[in-house]
Amino acid sequence: MLTAGRAVSKAGLDAVALKPAECDVRRAVDIPLDIVAIDYEGRHRMPEREVLETLAGEKEVRLTTPVRADGFDPLGDDSLYEWLPDGIWQVLVAGHPAYLTDEEKRRPVAPRLKAARERTPDAWVGTEGIERIALAAGGTQYELLSRSTRRDVRALRAAGFDGEVALYAPTALTDDDDEILDAVGAYISRRRPVARALPDDAPTDSSAKGRAREVLLKAARDYALIGSVTDVRHRIDDLRDVGVDLVVGYPARGVDEFAE
Repeated sequence: MLTAGRAVSKAGLDAVALKPAECDVRRAVDIPLDIVAIDYEGRHRMPEREVLETLAGEKEVRLTTPVRADGFDPLGDDSLYEWLPDGIWQVLVAGHPAYLTDEEKRRPVAPRLKAARERTPDAWVGTEGIERIALAAGGTQYELLSRSTRRDVRALRAAGFDGEVALYAPTALTDDDDEILDAVGAYISRRRPVARALPDDAPTDSSAKGRAREVLLKAARDYALIGSVTDVRHRIDDLRDVGVDLVVGYPARGVDEFAE
């Protein structure tokens, strides 16, 4: 039987995405993947500088930095740029509204993303909600897995885009339907096509029944990497075939599933 860490390696993932609100990001050293992407969940959830320094000595660390947020605004308060330890790479994003103040939400994204890319040319660029702006900014395009990913990436490559494409996907190495829904059901339900198809007030975890359960399980295969290690490996291989360079898995069932 495969250990958790060995299973993740055999599944073909390139990187792990960790959320500071859910786990101690120092667990990244226990995960047999060379790249760790740390999500931004508000300034109060930022890992301590010493933690980032330690991780950077072991891994390629990619820290999400919202260009509209105070501290990471290249056209305003940019104090956190100097705070970041050496060896920390960035993922430039517009910033999720849940983690921004009303004033920050009103700030234009395009000029800030351009300025941030000039400042950190090796940064990845998160595309959620700003696909055209992100593509214009250039750099590694950091996409969310969706039902249109294969078509979109194939079109990018056909149009001549030769930059890197990195893909983020909640990952659950299980083919048990109840475990899948408990792991990714809530995330899946927030994707717009899924939200429109779900019955009102339907549960999104393993208690989902009937139409809701059918919609969620079908959508899970579009928006997440789920199934046995072999199933996930085949899916990742297929994504690479159409032009995806890096696959970043978020451990939807907890960091222990990825750790050695």
